[in-house]
Amino acid sequence: MSFFTYLFQDWKANRRNIKGQLILLCFRLVQVFNRYTALKIIFILYLIWYRVTIEWFLGVELPRKLTAGKGLIIYHGQALVVNQGVVLGENCVLRNSVTVGHKKLPNGTFSRCPRIGNNVDIGANVCIIGDITVGNNVIIGAGSVVTKDVPDNCTVVGNPARILEKKDDTVHLI
Repeated sequence: MSFFTYLFQDWKANRRNIKGQLILLCFRLVQVFNRYTALKIIFILYLIWYRVTIEWFLGVELPRKLTAGKGLIIYHGQALVVNQGVVLGENCVLRNSVTVGHKKLPNGTFSRCPRIGNNVDIGANVCIIGDITVGNNVIIGAGSVVTKDVPDNCTVVGNPARILEKKDDTVHLI
């Protein structure tokens, strides 16, 4: 898909959220420049500006190597940390103080990063760490700590996160 397809879908998804639109415009440009060495050299000042302004001043870490689907929504972009190895599906919502990344294993190495499905709504202050998969159409409640796989079509809450509800109208607590 082209840069403009992603940009327009992000722009539309973040309607009336100027800060989210600005962050995602800058992020998508960084991704375009990251594709080719020549562009990285030509736009080195922009890459530095992105790092300082978006990551340091606004506190939103969306690395240039991050894989993120179209329609990404960022609400209240503060203290948002997403590791570059994370894969975000389409139409994901990220709120303030969310951390998504790898975890340190007992042997001192690091795990792979999470893979987040499509249409995932991640609440504020959520931590998603480790080599896990979050399914499609999932809601992760505020303050949850997700360290295990989450199936499709459910709501998870708590620390550690547990399935509260599945879309088939039955309630499950694990």
